[in-house]
Amino acid sequence: MGFKIRISGLRYAVGGVEILKGVSAGAPEGKITCVVGPSGAGKSTLLRAVNRLIEPAAGEVYLDGFPTSEMDPLVLRRRVGMVFQLPALFGESVEDAILYGVRLAGKDADAGRLLEMVGLDASFGSRDPQTLSVGQQQRVSIARALALEPEVLLMDEPTSALDEAARRRIEELIGELNARLDLTIVLVSHALDQVERVADRVVLLAAGRSEGEWSKEEFFSGEGESRRGDSSPGGCRWRVWRR
Repeated sequence: MGFKIRISGLRYAVGGVEILKGVSAGAPEGKITCVVGPSGAGKSTLLRAVNRLIEPAAGEVYLDGFPTSEMDPLVLRRRVGMVFQLPALFGESVEDAILYGVRLAGKDADAGRLLEMVGLDASFGSRDPQTLSVGQQQRVSIARALALEPEVLLMDEPTSALDEAARRRIEELIGELNARLDLTIVLVSHALDQVERVADRVVLLAAGRSEGEWSKEEFFSGEGESRRGDSSPGGCRWRVWRR
């Protein structure tokens, strides 16, 4: 299995409190990897460390086998895009919002084409971003991330603020982008039903530690081994989830 992203022994602390405690995990190239676990497990912190929005105290993240600590952070963020839980759009128009990052990089992109890629009509480009629904704003956030043509897309609970209908549309979009662009996606989710619909692979965290990695089928069936050696159906992964 070829890993696009590989995380090895990642540690991160704030105010003397260790949030990541030697996390190791991988995201296969061209697949959707879901990072799951109880509240406070370190899921969002892990994503920010992958994109160097925070700097770990120890450990390393590798992109195509190359340590990201040796990369220019701006170059890294063009290759590894990020979509946050709540959309924050800048500019007077949707087009401005989509092209915000790409223009900072001294480049240009076709906002209309990007809108169509995320399931919105190109005519949305002239609209005020603040007049859009939260679901539409999240699609614009995804279009903004895609404008830089990333190789990896990190998504931090992108549907948690959406109603069920909008949530399902974003899930469908995630699958379409993965298939159409062969895009490696790392998705943090707290919803097991969502994970079951979209994931190829599942990484489980608890209390800042890696509890295991499985294919989706192994994770939900109880097959395969955790890092702590519990391979029984309904074993380690479910006890961890309910802590």
